Amino acid sequence: MSVQRSAVENRDAAEAIFQRALADCSIEQALERRFEEIVSDADLDRVRQIRIVAAGKAAAPMLAATLAQLERRAAVPPGKIAGVLIAPQCPAVLPPTFRFFAGGHPLPNEASFAGARAALDLLSDVKAPRSLCLFLISGGASAMMELPLDPAISLADTIGLYRELVHSGASITEINCVRKHFSAVKGGRLALAARGVSAVSVLVSDVPPGHLDALGSGPTLPDTSTVAECREILARYHLLPRFPLSVRRFFERDPLPETPRPGSFSARAITLLTSDDLAAAACRHAEALGYHAVIDNTCDDWEYRTAARYLLDRLRELRRAHPRVCLVSAGEIAVSLPASSPASQPGSDAVASTDNQQQKKPIGLGGRNQQFALYAAGLLGPPDAATVVLSAGSDGIDGNSAAAGAIIDDQTLATPALRAEAAQALEHFDTSPLLARLASTLVTGPTGHNLRDLRILLAAD
Repeated sequence: MSVQRSAVENRDAAEAIFQRALADCSIEQALERRFEEIVSDADLDRVRQIRIVAAGKAAAPMLAATLAQLERRAAVPPGKIAGVLIAPQCPAVLPPTFRFFAGGHPLPNEASFAGARAALDLLSDVKAPRSLCLFLISGGASAMMELPLDPAISLADTIGLYRELVHSGASITEINCVRKHFSAVKGGRLALAARGVSAVSVLVSDVPPGHLDALGSGPTLPDTSTVAECREILARYHLLPRFPLSVRRFFERDPLPETPRPGSFSARAITLLTSDDLAAAACRHAEALGYHAVIDNTCDDWEYRTAARYLLDRLRELRRAHPRVCLVSAGEIAVSLPASSPASQPGSDAVASTDNQQQKKPIGLGGRNQQFALYAAGLLGPPDAATVVLSAGSDGIDGNSAAAGAIIDDQTLATPALRAEAAQALEHFDTSPLLARLASTLVTGPTGHNLRDLRILLAAD
């Protein structure tokens, strides 16, 4: 088989592996398998009131699957089930006892605030006993359901906080540590509104293993992070000077309110799916296509250039021993963007430092997956013939672009002119236009899922 044909075959295989792995991680099937466990502490025949708060990118399919299971058991009259859905889009069918809010992401919006208030109001009216609260939480809930602990902080200034956190280069766990200590619904505070009522958190995770209280900034779980850790993160990433004045003053309070600690309330949590499930599914499909498949999540939360070099070196090492190889890596990589200007924060009274202003560069269209993929394309050379790299978000969204990510190969940047153009695109975080022109973007549309990112590296002789 020619090198060119191998590259085309590998590109097709990489996209097929990604799509099939997503299909294998069906929320409906996962919830059906675990539903008896979810309701094991509740006698559904005696429960007369169920309240559901569903928030995040996968909230709508999680809610639909939950309602289907409850209906199948006919245990609770439909009129006794009510809730709040905070998701990117309203499903075609939503019971009249549910309120929908199109929360913003990656930045909160008015609906994020309204949805958080509605969730708190819903839980404040729950009557125990013979009641059950179900919290359906998935990635994206941090921005989609938000309410500052200080009611004087505006939406505009909250957006300013989120923008600087997202652009800081901090890991998701670090970002969510700060969010928890800022919010009236994060870090376990939402669960406190239903204290005394039987409650279960059902999770579709987009956070690193072992950090479930970072998922959606942990609205329903006791918080393992502390005020001291929050302050250390703010100092390490030099964030306070970049925040709007009202937010800066909030974090400078002494004492800053602590979140509910482990042991402060009981919390049952069941994890339906994680990025490990996505990686395992990708590995199975790669093996079915005849590749020697290996999972390596070592570079989770690494800086994107370091991650790209590591994964390509690992692929080359595997290729020396196997003629057809697939390297799968789940998790997220970090891309540090320059500080946002005050002008980009409507209504904000933030004052950017002189250093930040001097370092500012225009920011274009793209996301961490396209940044990673285009950088990886520049690392490929003659020894990497028929090498393909796919990097994409399982939610179908990469940064501020319409793409989920990108697929590149050793011929993507075949000329010096293209390599120079790629270097400029990387410098200005404007990778999507170039990758689209090169027919290298992967566009899926929103998937209704969120299991972090997936990188698939293929090589075949």
